[in-house]
Amino acid sequence: MKIKLHPTDQQLVLFAQGLTAPAQSLIISAHVDMCAACQKRVAGLEAALAEQLLNEQSELPDMQMQNMLTEILASPVALTLPSEIQYLELDGRQFALPRSLQRYAGKISGWSHMVGKLWQARVDLGIDGRADFIYMEKGGTVPEHTHRGSELTLVLDGEFSDGVGHYDTGDFIRCDSHHTHTPKTEAEEGCLVFSVLDKPLHFTSGLARLLNPFSHLFFK
Repeated sequence: MKIKLHPTDQQLVLFAQGLTAPAQSLIISAHVDMCAACQKRVAGLEAALAEQLLNEQSELPDMQMQNMLTEILASPVALTLPSEIQYLELDGRQFALPRSLQRYAGKISGWSHMVGKLWQARVDLGIDGRADFIYMEKGGTVPEHTHRGSELTLVLDGEFSDGVGHYDTGDFIRCDSHHTHTPKTEAEEGCLVFSVLDKPLHFTSGLARLLNPFSHLFFK
């Protein structure tokens, strides 16, 4: 699997520093799980940050350094891995998820079957914005739209195109108000993506504005 589209260097630096917003951090982490190149990049950034921190701490008095180390060692370790691999299930299909998303397989609101051969499951992240698993069957399409805010999309399985580019498994896609597109797939296996939005979409086609069947798909 050759991944072509990745988070920007700036996004990866902020991610390594722990400065990205929770939803953005989650989707970047899921991409890193799938992408060997970004794993190497993040590991290098984290090593550089750790070295910088050690250099800064070396100037602290010995007692202050010892107290800091004691606090770190006494802190509980957050368990981020599920006890067993969890799969996302839809209509008899099973999808293996990146490690960072596995815990959310059981936290979806249930699948909704939409017009246009689309399935959608909202993910409860407990934060502002919107996160969804979206599955497009072969021939499935989302009406033409643009964005009032930003949208980050990670292709988890399959492939799709949108009139701007073609995207394959593992690709990390960034869209904002400068992008107008119509996602669709002709892949036999369809396409599963994970999408994070911070503001509602703006549908631009006349049919979509008239019917607007996707208004509740992206925001409530």
